[in-house]
Amino acid sequence: SAETTSLARAWEASGPRQFWSVELGEGYAGAAIANGRVYVMDYDHQKRQDALRCLSLADGKEIWRYAYPVPVKRNHGMSRTVPAVHAGMVVAMGPKCHVVCLDANSGELRWGLDLARDFGATVPPWYAGQCPLIDNGRVILGVGGKDALMLAVDCASGKVVWQTPNPKGWKMTHSSVIPMEFGGRRMYVYCASLGVVGVSATDGSLLWETPDWKISIAMIPSPVILEEGRIFLSGGYNAGSLMLQLKQEGDRLVPQTAFKLEPEVFGATQQTPIYHAGHLFGVRPDGQLVCLDSTGKVRWGSGSGNTFGMGPFLIASGLIFAINDAGSLTLIEASSDKFSKLANARVLNGRESWGPLALAGGRLIARDFTRMVCLDVASKL
Repeated sequence: SAETTSLARAWEASGPRQFWSVELGEGYAGAAIANGRVYVMDYDHQKRQDALRCLSLADGKEIWRYAYPVPVKRNHGMSRTVPAVHAGMVVAMGPKCHVVCLDANSGELRWGLDLARDFGATVPPWYAGQCPLIDNGRVILGVGGKDALMLAVDCASGKVVWQTPNPKGWKMTHSSVIPMEFGGRRMYVYCASLGVVGVSATDGSLLWETPDWKISIAMIPSPVILEEGRIFLSGGYNAGSLMLQLKQEGDRLVPQTAFKLEPEVFGATQQTPIYHAGHLFGVRPDGQLVCLDSTGKVRWGSGSGNTFGMGPFLIASGLIFAINDAGSLTLIEASSDKFSKLANARVLNGRESWGPLALAGGRLIARDFTRMVCLDVASKL
């Protein structure tokens, strides 16, 4: 987070003050904050509707919602994606791969796509987990359809700008598309079902691909981009992690494996690791928060007494905010030297507190399976 508000390094025993809370449908969808508003993709189980909701950051009151009918059966929750907000538009993906673009102020629909119907995408097991990317006025999506591995859509008009062919039939995963610069070219990196690809941001052409990273059960964390053409990939289900190194060979880009790590050293079941100050921070399958250097060496682990399950974490102003499954928030020094816990408090009372965190203006948005809270984490000094 590029948070500029000064943040507290300690809390009262009761924890950060709660500004507000709202009830949500079952799921793990995280919030996006922009211009004093909170956007969250929800599911209304009673009405059987996807519902993109816009709330006030100040008090949590709903400003507008855009809903459309779609039957979704309970399967570890329904919604689990984060909207993208840019230039007065908000783009979100529903559980069954419906993509909508709305006016961020009014909630008026600008355009919509059904990736399964329109492009032959297969809805992933446990529903869509991909978060849309808005880049250079375009919405970038990993589709995994018959004729479209990836897709760029003009954000203003909803028209397809380019689509990447998919001759090998790679399918959509829960992982999101990440932009990258290398060798003077901008590209998008995507972990599809049977490998990883990099495609041109200009025209969607395939720049490189590798089958060396795939997870048969669920590909969830997104690629992490480091300097000098390095890409860190991690997963659960005994996948461990892998560092790719892009090499320029003439006009071609060639991905090579720099190193692999076994899952007991580092893997990531659900949350994408964070690259910060030359180090990687993430939660491995045993629940420990771990710091790695860029060569894959473990600098520290949080220990068996400080575990975080599959909960989210965020780094801002040299601090790590990490939540465990049960909703306990821990404040940690974002240091590569050692694990240093600064504060801890229970902030959610539900289960499966897995939704990604969001931070703006000293306000931290967190959620569990059915409730979202806004917490005051700003410094009072």
